[in-house]
Amino acid sequence: MADLAPYAVSEHNSRGRVHAEAPPAERSEFQRDRDRIIHSTAFRRLEYKTQVFVNHEGDLFRTRLTHSLEVAQIARSIARALRLNEDLVEAVALAHDLGHTPFGHAGQEALNDAMRELAPASGGFEHNLQSLRTVDLLEERYAAFDGLNLCFETREGILKHCSRERARELGELGRRFLEDRRPSLEAQICDLADAIAYNHHDVDDGLRSGLIVLEQLEEVDAFACHRQSVVSEFPGVTGRRLIHETLRRMINALALDLIGETRRNIAAAAPRSLSDIHAAPPLVAFSPAMGAEHRVLKAFLNEHLYRHFQVLRMTNKARSIVSDLFAAFVADPRLLPPQYRKMAQDDRPRAVADYIAGMTDRYAIREHRRMFAVGEG
Repeated sequence: MADLAPYAVSEHNSRGRVHAEAPPAERSEFQRDRDRIIHSTAFRRLEYKTQVFVNHEGDLFRTRLTHSLEVAQIARSIARALRLNEDLVEAVALAHDLGHTPFGHAGQEALNDAMRELAPASGGFEHNLQSLRTVDLLEERYAAFDGLNLCFETREGILKHCSRERARELGELGRRFLEDRRPSLEAQICDLADAIAYNHHDVDDGLRSGLIVLEQLEEVDAFACHRQSVVSEFPGVTGRRLIHETLRRMINALALDLIGETRRNIAAAAPRSLSDIHAAPPLVAFSPAMGAEHRVLKAFLNEHLYRHFQVLRMTNKARSIVSDLFAAFVADPRLLPPQYRKMAQDDRPRAVADYIAGMTDRYAIREHRRMFAVGEG
């Protein structure tokens, strides 16, 4: 940590924890954050929460857990090159999806719709806010406080998006959304490392599932270019080797471009402290050309994978499962486990949302079957 840039987050410029604790022995404050996240219940559940494909559809598709590990690997590599805080980057990357619902974005949309309809003043449901709620309140591991009592900068990195209304409720943590200020460079890195990881592993999972094929990807210049370079260097290579080698090169090209463009942006802004980073425009970025390529790949996946009729069928089922469960628990909170039944006394819709958001794909399917299938229970 001695070689950190002067504008990187460190223990010296950290805003600390809500609840004061003795310094950790033989590890940094942000290593402590990472360790608390890894040992949390919510982190273990990520193994059975999926990205695009539901958990029972195959053993080799990405889950929220493997995705989070991939984001952490990419983000740490970028942070190291830029002399930023790797431990903070890793903690944020591992925690960023803790609040995701079962069934990915379909589950989030269903829960958001249900919350907005029943409790309009709640602001609906948003997984970044739920991730923060998980580490601040819902985890029950320590006698002295609720949640994990993470450092301010870790919590700041988890909260990527926030409405102005919710920002006012979050006090100091939400102030940057009201004042148009930026989070740390470490948080900015995690945001783009997340995009790099999910775009490319969704290509891999889409090809593995057969929902997209190599011929379709030829319309994506970034993929076609790297695929051709692989074939030229290794004539005759096919199958999984060809796919993995192509995707590896695509990820590497994006990471190197991000490092180079960010270095140029930092040099132009000339920050001397973390405060300068907060006041500057976003500095972590792709070059314009690489950013355009990245958006083309994202658009391809949106059209050919996320809107594939087989994915939409499962998405429709997932929305129904979440909506049915929400309606049933709100109508009769006695059906909730004791912990959430107690929380429902103060805010029934939010307690139900907390319970459902914590479910894995397979648990939500089983819970729905127990609640609605004749002969189950």
